[in-house]
Amino acid sequence: MKTVCFLFFCAFSTVGVAQTWSGEVAQIFYNKCTSCHHAGGIAPFSLTTYQESSPMSASIYAAISPGAAHQMPPWPPDNNYQQYLHDRALTAAEKTTLLNWLNNGFPEGNSTQTPPPPVYNAGSVLGAGDLMVKMPNYISNASIQSDDYVCFSVPTNLTETRIIKAVEVIPGNMEIVHHALVYIDHNGVESTNTSGLCSSPSSASTKLLSAYVPGAAPLIFPSAAPLKLGVDIGPGSNIYFAMHYPNGSSGMLDSTKVILHFYPPGTTGIRQVSADPIIADYNFNLPANQVTTLTAQYPNNGGVPIAVSALSVMPHMHLLGQSIKSYALAPNNLDTLKHINIPNWDFHWQGFYTFSHLQKIPAGYKIKGEAVFDNTSNNPFNPNTPPQNVQFGENTTDEMFIVYYHYLLYQPGDENYNLSELVSASLSEYPGINAAGVKIYPNPLNDGNLTLEFNEPLTDGAKIYIYNTQGKLVKDLSAEAGNNVSKISWNGENNEFVPSPPGLYHISINQNGRFYSVKLIKQ
Repeated sequence: MKTVCFLFFCAFSTVGVAQTWSGEVAQIFYNKCTSCHHAGGIAPFSLTTYQESSPMSASIYAAISPGAAHQMPPWPPDNNYQQYLHDRALTAAEKTTLLNWLNNGFPEGNSTQTPPPPVYNAGSVLGAGDLMVKMPNYISNASIQSDDYVCFSVPTNLTETRIIKAVEVIPGNMEIVHHALVYIDHNGVESTNTSGLCSSPSSASTKLLSAYVPGAAPLIFPSAAPLKLGVDIGPGSNIYFAMHYPNGSSGMLDSTKVILHFYPPGTTGIRQVSADPIIADYNFNLPANQVTTLTAQYPNNGGVPIAVSALSVMPHMHLLGQSIKSYALAPNNLDTLKHINIPNWDFHWQGFYTFSHLQKIPAGYKIKGEAVFDNTSNNPFNPNTPPQNVQFGENTTDEMFIVYYHYLLYQPGDENYNLSELVSASLSEYPGINAAGVKIYPNPLNDGNLTLEFNEPLTDGAKIYIYNTQGKLVKDLSAEAGNNVSKISWNGENNEFVPSPPGLYHISINQNGRFYSVKLIKQ
């Protein structure tokens, strides 16, 4: 079963002149689509070039025309409620540009003027890591009537306690892994369970670490001063995989793995992160032919005993879910701290959403959740015809009302940290450097200017773009190119003349229709 991630959105009426791939459209694809749709990415096809994208025009138009059933790129949260990293939502202007392009025959334009695309690492984004734990080969037993939920407990074989700074879950078969929840079984008490009904651990001491859904990015904690976050994992621990294979996957093979990156032994100043289902209701009933609203809060009475900082949030429902939100409420009920609102729930697109800034939840505040479920025949995703009474359960045809949080104990100033900058600064610790067609120095870049020295002189119209590892354009250096220019420089500022944060960057180049790239670390 394939979850199609191609870029698309609600239709809007369009006016104006035709847009071209090279002139206006390619950069929108790069910014909002190719993080999924690149060679080796999680989507079933690539959209990084005109030759790849133009044959998909009919499917794109069908997806964005009035009444289209799904929107792309997938971004369920309401951005007016809260801000997160890795925002994939399209702006109204971007939607109009893309519809103009389609309605006017999707012209390519001048290929030599196409912006160079972002560069993505094949396979693993972060590299080999310090520990790879792989579940056994497993053939899905999903049936037409039910999905397959299985759990695997795999020893880490660690001999000393280490602190995790990044987690990357890599599905063995992207076509059938609906989601994977990855836990740390600190005490080695869990057992492998392939009954088809296992979706969570048996012990409260087994803690959620990360999750995979199609389109999810690796979990990367800030790991450089002034903010170093991590999770302990020690001797005797297991990695516990809770896997979901949907109907239609029967007989297909998977062997998902998780790659852990550790802080060097002896690293100090690391603050521990926890992940728990803070909002949860396990005892509800959703009557047939009714729309039901559920609420839950933590704690049941009073407020949280000590201030915490929320790092990320992950709501979870099944097919009857219509909307879900969570927030923190002051003791006087006058102050609301908004965390997430998903007004149109989509079961196929869920995961952890990392806040752009840590969210302080003061002592005494209560954390509340609200969810709406449509158990009527008007819900096109209702798995039962006619509708049936539904309770909490593990199968997709059951329901859940859960909101996970990643959180840590609050320290003064937490709410001022820009997590995008801190994660970017931490990325320089992961991939290697590979150059082709250009020399860059100094690399890593500290203070001062970066020099790019090209193997052949640049011609007028050459395109030189600098991207971050999320595929976002940081700086366009094309204006520096010209006939017989062989060296250009970069002062480290982005297109808004603001110094770019430390981290890993890709310099992507189009020289007369020939594309090549080089990696840069900025410290």
